[in-house]
Amino acid sequence: MGQNLQTGGWLRPVDLARGHGLSTQAVRNYEEAGILPAAGRTPHGYRTYTPLHAQALRAFLALVPGHGHQTATSIMRAVNQGAVDEAFRLIDESHAQLLDDRRTLQAVESALRDLEPTVAPEPGVGSEPGAVSGPGGTFIGPLSGKLGIRPATLRKWERAGLVRPHRDPRTGYRVYDEADVRDARLAHQLRRGGYLLEQIAPLIAQVRAAGGLEPLQAALCDWHDRLSARGRALLTGAAELEAYLRKRE
Repeated sequence: MGQNLQTGGWLRPVDLARGHGLSTQAVRNYEEAGILPAAGRTPHGYRTYTPLHAQALRAFLALVPGHGHQTATSIMRAVNQGAVDEAFRLIDESHAQLLDDRRTLQAVESALRDLEPTVAPEPGVGSEPGAVSGPGGTFIGPLSGKLGIRPATLRKWERAGLVRPHRDPRTGYRVYDEADVRDARLAHQLRRGGYLLEQIAPLIAQVRAAGGLEPLQAALCDWHDRLSARGRALLTGAAELEAYLRKRE
């Protein structure tokens, strides 16, 4: 019933699946999700695919590494529904997110270059009992507002050891000194970069102990590599999608 990919004829689900290392059920699922155009049917009701379906599958699989499964699905569905401009909008959003992530990485590196070793004073040394905070001290509301996060997020970071505010002895409120604000900023930027709390905690611990950029150098290099890989994946996905658009025309 089916012919191979080189003949340009009809393809069975198994032909399409084997050509891309997938199961036949995965191919059917992709069709049902709108990732592939609707398959033809034989008089007996069996699905038949064409090289157009093969190119659609190649385009989708190439889009996933750069855009993620959900966005890649939405892109292919939009194309197959004739809403090409919507597909382009989704692609633009992924590129904008990558650019934003690159700027975040640059902000992290810039912030770390300016770090000075911070040594916490011993209790009772350099401050009077009952002092609220030193220079730069702030409360949870203003800090969360400045970072654009919820106070509950800062409390979660505190439980994870990312920030260590002290308590105002008169009010019991959390007070964040300069080192705490620095740690909160770093935590916020690293979270935006895709790092988990358990990955961030040891990095901030190293920054507290040593200060400067060096403790985070390996993580920053890895971050650079992941952004570069995403950028190249976006190019690869765009090339395969362009080939699919041309074939559809």
